[in-house]
Amino acid sequence: MADRTAPNCHLRLEWVYGYRGHQCRNNLYYTAAKEIVYFVAGVGVVYNTREHKQKFYLGHNDDIISLALHPERVLVATGQVGKEPYICVWDSYTVQTVSILKDVHTHGIACLAFDLDGQCLVSVGLDSKNTICVWDWRRGKVLAAAPGHTDRIFDISWDLYQSSKLVSCGVKHIKFWSLCGNALTPKRGVFGKTGDLQTILCLACAKDEVTYSGALNGDIYVWKGINLMRTVQGAHGSGIFSMNACEEGFATGGRDGCVRLWDLNFKPITVIDLRETDQGYKGLSVRSVCWRGDHILVGTQDSEIFEVVVHDRNKPFLIMQGHCEGELWALAVHPTKPLAMTGSDDRSVRIWSLIDHALIARCNMEEPIRCAAVSTDGIHLALGMKDGSFTVLRVRDMTEVVHIKDRKEAIHELKYSPDGAHLAVGSNDNSVDVYGVVQRYKKVGECIGSTSFITHMDWSTDSKYLQTNDGSGRRLFYRMPSGKEVTNREELKLVQWASWTCVLGPEVNGIWPKYSDINDINSVDANFNNQVLVTADDYGLVKLLRYPCVKKGAKFKKYLGHSAHITNARWSHDYQWVITIGGADHSVFQWKFVPERKSKEALHIAPQETLADSNSEESDSDQSDVPEMDSEIEQETQLTYRRQVYKEDLPQLKEQCKEKHRATAMKKRERAPGSGVKLHFIHGYRGYDCRSNLFYTQTGEIVYHVAAIGIVYNRQQNTQRFYMGHDDDILCLAIHPLKDFVATGQVGRDSSIHIWDTETLKPMSVLRGFHQLGVCALDFSADGKRLASVGLDDNHTIVLWDWRKGEKLSAMRGSKDKIFVVKINPYLPDKLITAGVKHMKFWHKAGGGLIGRKGNMGKTETMMCAVYGWSEEMVFSGTCTGDICIWRDMFLMKTVKAHDGPVFSMHALEKGFVTGGKDGIVALWDDTFERCLKTYAIKRAVLAPGSKGLLLEDNPSIRAISLGHGHILVGTKNGEILEVDKSGPITLLVQGHMEGEVWGLATHPHLPLCATVSDDKTLRIWDLSPSHCMLAVRKLRKGGRCCCFSPDGKALAVGLNDGSFLIVNADTLEDLVSFHHRKDIISDIRFSPGTGKYLAVASGDSFVDIYNVMSSKRVGVCKGCLNYITHMDWDKRGKLLQVNTGAKEQFFFEAPRGKRQTIPATEVEKIDWTTWTCVLGTSVEGIWPVISEVTEVTAACLSNDRKVLATGDDLGYVKLFRYPVKGKYAKFKRYVAHSTHVTNVRWSHDDSLLVTVGGGDTCLMIWAHELEGHREFKQCDSEESDIESEDDGGYDSDVTRENEINYTIKALSTNMRPMTGVKPHLQLKEPSVDERQGVVRGSRPPVSRALPQPEKLQTNNVGKKKRPIEDLVLELVFGYRGNDCRNNVHYLNEGADIIYHTASVGIVLNLTTSCQSFYVEHSDDILCLTINQHPKFPNVVATGQVGDTGDMSATSPSIHVWDAMTKQTLSVLRCFHSGGVCSVSFSATGKLLLSVGLDPEHTVTIWKWQEGAKLASRIGHTQRIFVAEFRPDSDTHFVSVGIKHVRFWTLAGRALLSKKGVLSSLEDARMQTMLSVAFGANNLTFTGTISGDVCVWKEHILVRIVAKAHTGPVFTMYTTLRDGLIVTGGKERPSKEGGALKLWDQELKRCRAFRLETGQVIDCVRSVCRGKGKILVGTRNAEIIEVGEKNAACNILVNGHMDGPIWGLGTHPSRDVFLSAAEDGTVRLWDIPEKKMLNKVNLGHPARTISYSPEGDMVAIGMKNGEFIILLVASLKIWGKKRDRRSPIQDIRFSPNSRFLAVGSTECAVDFYDLTLGPQLNRINCCRDIPSFVMQMDFSADSTFVQISTGAYKRLVYEVPSGKQVTEQAHIDRITWASWTSVLGDEVVGIWSRNTDKADVTCACVSHSGLNIATGDDFGMVKLFDFPCPEKFAKHKRFLGHSAHLTNIRFTNGDRFVVSAGGDDRSLFVWRCVHAPH
Repeated sequence: MADRTAPNCHLRLEWVYGYRGHQCRNNLYYTAAKEIVYFVAGVGVVYNTREHKQKFYLGHNDDIISLALHPERVLVATGQVGKEPYICVWDSYTVQTVSILKDVHTHGIACLAFDLDGQCLVSVGLDSKNTICVWDWRRGKVLAAAPGHTDRIFDISWDLYQSSKLVSCGVKHIKFWSLCGNALTPKRGVFGKTGDLQTILCLACAKDEVTYSGALNGDIYVWKGINLMRTVQGAHGSGIFSMNACEEGFATGGRDGCVRLWDLNFKPITVIDLRETDQGYKGLSVRSVCWRGDHILVGTQDSEIFEVVVHDRNKPFLIMQGHCEGELWALAVHPTKPLAMTGSDDRSVRIWSLIDHALIARCNMEEPIRCAAVSTDGIHLALGMKDGSFTVLRVRDMTEVVHIKDRKEAIHELKYSPDGAHLAVGSNDNSVDVYGVVQRYKKVGECIGSTSFITHMDWSTDSKYLQTNDGSGRRLFYRMPSGKEVTNREELKLVQWASWTCVLGPEVNGIWPKYSDINDINSVDANFNNQVLVTADDYGLVKLLRYPCVKKGAKFKKYLGHSAHITNARWSHDYQWVITIGGADHSVFQWKFVPERKSKEALHIAPQETLADSNSEESDSDQSDVPEMDSEIEQETQLTYRRQVYKEDLPQLKEQCKEKHRATAMKKRERAPGSGVKLHFIHGYRGYDCRSNLFYTQTGEIVYHVAAIGIVYNRQQNTQRFYMGHDDDILCLAIHPLKDFVATGQVGRDSSIHIWDTETLKPMSVLRGFHQLGVCALDFSADGKRLASVGLDDNHTIVLWDWRKGEKLSAMRGSKDKIFVVKINPYLPDKLITAGVKHMKFWHKAGGGLIGRKGNMGKTETMMCAVYGWSEEMVFSGTCTGDICIWRDMFLMKTVKAHDGPVFSMHALEKGFVTGGKDGIVALWDDTFERCLKTYAIKRAVLAPGSKGLLLEDNPSIRAISLGHGHILVGTKNGEILEVDKSGPITLLVQGHMEGEVWGLATHPHLPLCATVSDDKTLRIWDLSPSHCMLAVRKLRKGGRCCCFSPDGKALAVGLNDGSFLIVNADTLEDLVSFHHRKDIISDIRFSPGTGKYLAVASGDSFVDIYNVMSSKRVGVCKGCLNYITHMDWDKRGKLLQVNTGAKEQFFFEAPRGKRQTIPATEVEKIDWTTWTCVLGTSVEGIWPVISEVTEVTAACLSNDRKVLATGDDLGYVKLFRYPVKGKYAKFKRYVAHSTHVTNVRWSHDDSLLVTVGGGDTCLMIWAHELEGHREFKQCDSEESDIESEDDGGYDSDVTRENEINYTIKALSTNMRPMTGVKPHLQLKEPSVDERQGVVRGSRPPVSRALPQPEKLQTNNVGKKKRPIEDLVLELVFGYRGNDCRNNVHYLNEGADIIYHTASVGIVLNLTTSCQSFYVEHSDDILCLTINQHPKFPNVVATGQVGDTGDMSATSPSIHVWDAMTKQTLSVLRCFHSGGVCSVSFSATGKLLLSVGLDPEHTVTIWKWQEGAKLASRIGHTQRIFVAEFRPDSDTHFVSVGIKHVRFWTLAGRALLSKKGVLSSLEDARMQTMLSVAFGANNLTFTGTISGDVCVWKEHILVRIVAKAHTGPVFTMYTTLRDGLIVTGGKERPSKEGGALKLWDQELKRCRAFRLETGQVIDCVRSVCRGKGKILVGTRNAEIIEVGEKNAACNILVNGHMDGPIWGLGTHPSRDVFLSAAEDGTVRLWDIPEKKMLNKVNLGHPARTISYSPEGDMVAIGMKNGEFIILLVASLKIWGKKRDRRSPIQDIRFSPNSRFLAVGSTECAVDFYDLTLGPQLNRINCCRDIPSFVMQMDFSADSTFVQISTGAYKRLVYEVPSGKQVTEQAHIDRITWASWTSVLGDEVVGIWSRNTDKADVTCACVSHSGLNIATGDDFGMVKLFDFPCPEKFAKHKRFLGHSAHLTNIRFTNGDRFVVSAGGDDRSLFVWRCVHAPH
């Protein structure tokens, strides 16, 4: 029988022939050592040409497709393909991994590039978005990521002359990126007229923002900035694939086979045409060039590498070659020489020398080659072709001997017989032909037994038999040479096979996995001498197995390197090498075979490392003869800790359930009880499935864990303190080297690790987001800075953390098998070990990954514990068989027998070790494990008298050991903690139940005792008084689920799980009596009250038996229940029994007979029950939670004073309710300590204690009951109830609007007017008369009879030379966003400037000069603004904007941090807050920034804004959060407020922990909608509410309410840092006493109110800020007011329209003033030179349009209700008004001669009025047949025509005043217009852009000079065109700033300014015109 282990010999990769030239580029470089680095298949190759040696990097597990060289030219980065591809950065000298970058890209990594100083690496993915990612590669951290482009990206490069700029190029694009913060922002390259828009294949950056790029057509495009500057035509004949920059200049290589060199200014130096050289050929294509000094490296499409010396450039050296495109299948080895022959689909056959590692011959055939064979004498080489023919060549000179075609389909295999006489040829036609070699290959036989194609063949040594394998998996035998099939297997018994290359047959059964029938093994070859078999498969694995291997699933060693399928593998003739060939990677690998005796010596050479699989990885299941696993370990490996419902799921479940319960929630709900409980003591220690989880702290206390609680136990005082931050089972615990901090890891869907302080019990850091299901092992590094953790996921992921920062340093899949322990090397914190089921692994950190190697041990054992020894390479591990393994580096030195049974725990001392095992013995050892110095057996006999309890059994299994304070601390599997004195006595400190659920609990009727019974088959009595110990224990034959004391406390009844029960003496626990009447489990047992005459016993088979205790007889049976019984209670008389069942039924039975009674609900409440432990009935209706579908209430108990009901449920919550609990969903207090279900709860006899037991966590917890008087007690343990009250403090329209607003993104905005019809740029034009007659418009004959064509537009400045406008510069903005944003006005520079925002512009206003300056980098509306108050960051502002989805692209929401004075962007933070960022706040030190999103989760995020790094992020609340602010003195504490929400947050490491505000401390306080927040000293927080109250919080508890601080909502609060005074702003009517603005003292007790003299009925303050003696106020009405504190004087600084849109805009004909009219019913007059509002008129109705008369003395205003008014400008008196229409007036115009007034309305009409007839304004005519509403109107210069643009995209011309339509185009063409505001017409087709399919150009205005037209559109853009612009998509300049929807635009007189009016932003922008020079 063959050995079942893997073979001892191994393979070492010696040479790789080939280079990957196909589908890859720029992948060939010189390193600093002048070696050449490139890749092929999955291997990075470093080739030394001088010594002709190769080194290999084997860290990838799939094809490498990209490579970048670090600027220092030693490190290399390579990227691979695959489902989870990663990037490796490795050292080309040592070929070891330096860093692994993973978890971002999918599909593959297409390009890589290092920046100039080599700190950053950029990568591009192959995913659909072609994600671009920038890495800090040493730390493995992503700095920024963004979608790259919709199509493939081919090259990316850093700009080496400006930092943080990149360029990428690809299919039809080039993009220029800038990196700021975490944002990568692209600008597309503009091809313009200079070159064609085409695919750019490669690029290189030069100085002065110049970029050179190679295009698909062979041109070189030269870019300056983002514009194409020039092209170098025909640099190459076709596509330029590669461009390489060096000191001397640039080298380019193209598809035309040429390499060109250029100098630094891209002037040509020389050209090298490789096609013309000796080695060249037609069709040579260059894929990669590298120029260094006088050498050039060239890589080609056909896998060759040339080296060219520049001065001798006609003689390139061919230094590497391989097969080209097409699959490589044929491989044969020479029978006597070290030669290998390969043939491929590229039609070439090549002969390789295995000694010289070189190609020595190649010959091209006519057909693709699929197989090859060499005759036994080595003379002939036979090649099988894809077309069914085969050719025989002479090996010597490659001349053809014969060419025979007998088949039509491919030949798969051919072989010469050992005697050289015959050649067998197997084809796809299912047959083998046999040819005679000597007869010039005449066909002599045919084998036709197969039903499928032939795959493999072997001859017997005597050449008489042939065996074949075919595609259907059959193995057949034939007699040779005739080809007759052998059916009688007897005659084959003695056949010896000359070779074995078949994949089927008993000898090679082991190559197949045990349970799989896949045929993915392509090739096998046996080495008979060494009895080894090599196989090649579809997964790129080469495996070594023993030969023969008879049983399936044999053990093997595997080698990675080939990427995809390996098609063939063969031993060389002398078995020195194995040759393997790759199908898709067309490479030939040559492996050196290292036989057994040599491999022993080779151990000292470190094996070549790879990722996850070491170079000669054992097979997955390793040995099959592993000893039986210990039962305890077996059990433990099965535990998965899965939960049906995780605590994390509760909020979502609640939300889902809430919908159903809205109705019930409206009813009055029962209040929570006044008293509470506090965790006092826990009996229990988790030893049954955890190890090494028990330590001494600095102060000598003991720290351990059980359930969800970390416990610090003081053994002197016998008290416990608790860390309660976890919400589910803790599975592991590790202590910091200084013994003051502890790390604990828990179960959870996204399980967390808490690091907490054992003194303060506060979390220092919480690590989340990496481990699924749970954390099973932890270890601190020796310096305490790092923490290693292992997860419970299927791959047992290992993560290395910088725990204080909460940062993940590295992560890697650990192993498929369970890991029990992780340890960080105390000497080298970059190294660690993991040990577990059947493995031990040694890891070291590489960037963001870890590289692991398995320890080399003979047979693999399961390791249970491990420690490092006295030097960095010594490791000691304890196995499951009781041995200690001693390791040096990764080699097992020796093993020492230490225990009987597994070694569960070990601890290293200064000089020696201590170990503990399943045998219950603690052993002390010297430092080499040579001698055992002392052993301690844990026995009852040696228990010291001071013990707190009793030892359950001798020699319990030891699970944890720790030393300190002269003692050994021992934790056992039985849940005991013992202290062993060095001299021998043992003290028992803590104990609990062992494994198994604890259900039975009873408290003594008049003593502080309780009894528990558990599935661990013990009954225990516990002392509840301060001595806290176990008084008695008794083992039972079965586990039990219930127990009960008799009323006198003398007897104790216990129900067992087999259906029996016993009554024992309560003191001695000896049997009094026992019964066994039932088969199912006994679920509850109860003595009747009083004398305890009866005993009721409930069982799982749905009966209750009633026994007479005195006579020991069964006297009655209660029948009628349909389900198992869960709870029972007696009434006071001992006559009635109340029963609950598992089907939620409630029954009543009469004792003693058990007759069933029906009692109405109202009566049940009147009955006096002795106890109440039932969970059903009207008096406890409210205990069932909202989410009762997923959780059961398992237990309840009413206190003896009948005031408080305690319950326990399946989620581990203990809750207290006020009794009776009527009405659904009562309020409660909730406590988390148990981890899984709470099985039972009981009050002690005097209600002073509550006792609870947990099911899975085996704990007995004792809670102290604290009555209502104890106000001081911390409510931190208790949490509020689930459903908030419905009333949220009232309704306010402003709050509702702010809550419900949907911010649209500009890029997605749709049209504002309800337009119909076809857009102008899509309309088909009808030819004019001239065009029909063949006259092209605009090319009339020069001397024409006709008049010259008149001007299009009457121009005002006729005398002067007209100058076109070149540019617009933003000069002024009138507007402030106050109506839906808050806290957005601040002082800067000691009050000299103020800062605010509107639309997408940040505005800094200087108060002395009234000058504005602007920050215009935002791409969309700004929603929030804050300033950094730390002196280190003066004038630093953060603004957050609206955005689309959070996919990190340019439309994602972002926060900009910028300098208010220089307007320089300091950082851009792209965020996942889809929708937008609604609040930002800086921390006390100014280094952190807090942001809140508008996404559905209302995410809260904290940033390190300088680095652009996201520090922490958490779901905030289900409803809108309005504001979140840091406490002014903190970097870790902040408060968020919103709809019925106030939360107090703490940042711990990278985790955000939060507490809801607790209201229950004040009577009748209710959670309202909170709007604003301010802070006071001593942890006070103030929140302003919707009702006008201000809540005052101390920590997170409400301490008082300042009632009606304002009469309406308190929208804003401001805390002054220097004196602590608080400013509040709200909504109220101005009165004598009060105003909407108040200044308060630090405690919000006294205040002073200010009146804002705005003349509004209601003042609504949205923003306040306090400077020196001044308060700055922003209002809902878009005013910003400065109020003096002393004199209360108000000074309005900024005015704006309060509601939009602003539709009407009129500029004065001669002065720089203009009018605006808006929806808010006001008309305002603005002065541009004075920069202010001069006047405003309240019209009382929304206004739509406004216009000055030609002289500027009158103003016409059109209203929304159809009325229009004419005012006299001088007096603002009404001259006349009229209402002839009922719908909005859209435009109103005076004729140039001032005679007519035209009024256009939505009723598809234009009315004419004659002004000379006086102010009664009678209509003289109107234009009919207008197809849609009127948008704009213009008069002709002579006042006889009017042009109208309409909502159907049609422009019409009418006569004035007759109203007749002019239809003849020639006539219209000759009209000169007085003004042009139409967006329609042939003259302005060019203003419509391509992307206006859903949106429109809304307004336009031609300049007075007639040379330019300015337009506004729905995207919020102002554009400037030349006029006229009849060509579609005309060139223009665009200006951003407005929000979506511009409504109007006008030039002022003399074309000095353009004024644009905003729809959504209610703002007016004034742009200064920059004219072209003369």
